Amino acid sequence: MSDEKPKLMNMVVIAGRNQKEAILSAMSEKGCHVINVLYGKGCADADFVMDALGLVHEENKILITCLILNNKAEVILDMLVSEFEFNKPNTGVAYTIPVEKLLY
Repeated sequence: MSDEKPKLMNMVVIAGRNQKEAILSAMSEKGCHVINVLYGKGCADADFVMDALGLVHEENKILITCLILNNKAEVILDMLVSEFEFNKPNTGVAYTIPVEKLLY
């Protein structure tokens, strides 16, 4: 087993739809080129969501996914904090998942 970081990451960003264009533009500028956008409407009980994630119930969400190189992940996460205040409650959630293998 190698201690080397994966070369590819799957990034997931969940935010309000009103931020869609600004977030997509900023992510593109930072090196995200294969971006998927899904529109969602919350279906969980608002009290459960608030308790579990500290979020306020909002029905209109976007789920953005993209594949990025691991050296871009920290840059993009930092940008989401500095430009979109993801470090504050009720703004958004972002995380990465290592991609070990990719078939195409």
